[in-house]
This record gives sequence, structure tokens and C-alpha cells, in this order.
Amino acid sequence: MKDAAGWVALAVACAALIAWYLSYTAARLDRIHARVEGALSALDAQLVRRAEATLELANAGLLDPASSLLLASAASESLEASDEHHAGREAVESNLTDVIGLALAPDALSALRDDDGPGAAALHRIAQANHRVQLARRFHNDAVTDVRRVRRKWTIRMFHLAGYTPMPHTIEFNDDSPEHLALV
Repeated sequence: MKDAAGWVALAVACAALIAWYLSYTAARLDRIHARVEGALSALDAQLVRRAEATLELANAGLLDPASSLLLASAASESLEASDEHHAGREAVESNLTDVIGLALAPDALSALRDDDGPGAAALHRIAQANHRVQLARRFHNDAVTDVRRVRRKWTIRMFHLAGYTPMPHTIEFNDDSPEHLALV
């Protein structure tokens, strides 16, 4: 009788240990998924700030009309994409980065930098926004990599601990700030 009670106690202890491990793993996975959502929200906010700073410079009348039109068009498209959350947002954001690099060529930057007024301040906001977009995208992609690594574990797959949560994906677009703009 003592032997049976010992085996039952051992089985209960093992079951409790397994239940604790599964609960801990599920909670950890939930925290990592929350981190991905937070990083995605931060990235969205930084993309909106970059588009708003670009639109502000485009509408300030400090650039030639063609550059202003290109910047305003790309920034407006970016802002519309942020409202709709459509799948083509990565292409839109890459386009905005490319247009910023083209419209804010070194000769245009030198003219804006020499003016310590609104042009220099707008350039500074765009440069900061570009840098923050790069950081936010990096943090988001790191969090997605963590989720994918954890979700590959056999315990997560076997016990279906991720539930019906879709697998997050990294966000890939050109966010390289032009070197001449980074010096602002």
C-alpha cells in the first residue's frame, strides 16, 4: 500500500511539474507575442512621424516645386497606407525612403542647412524620424525572430500553445537613410 501511494505521489508531482512547465511556456509565448504587437505599434507611430515631417517640409515652400511635389505625394501615400494597414505598405515606405533620398540631394540640403530657420528644423526632424524608423523596424523584427524561435519548439507545437495566433512576419522595406541626410 505504501508503494502505491508513493507512485501516485510521484505521478501527481510529475503531472504538476509538466503542467507548470506548459503554463510557464504559454505565458512566455504570450509575452513575446505582446512584445511583437507593441513593437509593431511603435513602428507604425514612427512611420507616421516620418511621413508627417516629410509632408511638413514639402509644404513649407523651401524646396523646388518638383521636389516638394514628390515628397508630398510619397508622404501622403504613406499616411494613407498607415490608415488602411494594407499589404502594400512595405513598398510605400520604401518609396518614401527613396524619394527622401532623391529630393533631399546634397545641394538641396546645403541650402536648407545654411538657413537656421524652418528648413534646418524640418531636416532635423526628418533625420531623427528616419533613425527612429530604423530602430523600430529592427526591434520589431527581433521580436518576430524570438517568437518564431520559441514557436518552433516541439512542446509549443505538440500542445498547441500558440492557439490560433497567426505567425508574425518581419517587415522588410528600404529604410536606409541617405548618408548626406544622416549628417544633419
